Amino acid sequence: MTKDLITDEQVEEIVVITRNIYGFDFEGYSRASLKRRLDRIMVLKRLDFFDLRSTLTNNSDFFHDFLNEVTVNVTEMFRDPKFFKSLKENVIPYLNSYPHIKVWNAGCSTGEELYSFAILFEELGLYNRSFFYGTDINHKVLETAREGIYDLQKMKQYSENYHAIDGGKSLANYYTAKYDAASIARHLKKNVLFSMHNLVSDGPFNEFQVISCRNVLIYFNPELQKNVINLFYNSLANFGFLCLGGKEAIRDYQLAKRFKVVDKKNNIYQKIS
Repeated sequence: MTKDLITDEQVEEIVVITRNIYGFDFEGYSRASLKRRLDRIMVLKRLDFFDLRSTLTNNSDFFHDFLNEVTVNVTEMFRDPKFFKSLKENVIPYLNSYPHIKVWNAGCSTGEELYSFAILFEELGLYNRSFFYGTDINHKVLETAREGIYDLQKMKQYSENYHAIDGGKSLANYYTAKYDAASIARHLKKNVLFSMHNLVSDGPFNEFQVISCRNVLIYFNPELQKNVINLFYNSLANFGFLCLGGKEAIRDYQLAKRFKVVDKKNNIYQKIS
């Protein structure tokens, strides 16, 4: 059994440092997940705890690498095709009558999921009356999202995902290949905006018809999960949709009463009160 490189008490020290120096509050993060990420950073950077603490305290450039490791950034286009098929069947038809649609992808990472939404909305005739917001706490991943340039090798998997949702075209219609890179088509970026937003400390910033937040809440403790779901509730228009994906759900009873379950397997909800 591998011994942890960092103790529970040392994890709490790191939480205090990041809050006091950088204004990032990891208090509500699952301690088991946070400890795993800190262990990984120490292995990758070949640091013991005292080096980690000192470097984090005195080197703001290091903090950006630290943040990149602590906030797990795993995403892909049309990840979990069953989720996107459910969007096509259960959410998009309801939105057809709306003159304006605002979509928020919270914890968007490098942007592949938000571009997937943009492609889906374009194919179903909703893109030109929609605006897509992608937010994250990590400015490095947001830079990648704004550029919309991805490894061409990954497009094979993304294409398989796309075909699994019965996409209307070839995924190649939505990017330009150059050498080993794939650049998202310019027309898809027209109604897309990526910006910083911290789910832990920032409040609502718009009124949305659709909010998607997948594979984020699993890293939060139950109290923070409840706070973030409440944030989403306050950010949704009446009868707007909250899309959490297969791994996460609304677990607080009082909050759950404010939503109708649209798809239990993919945890898609509609705000009803």
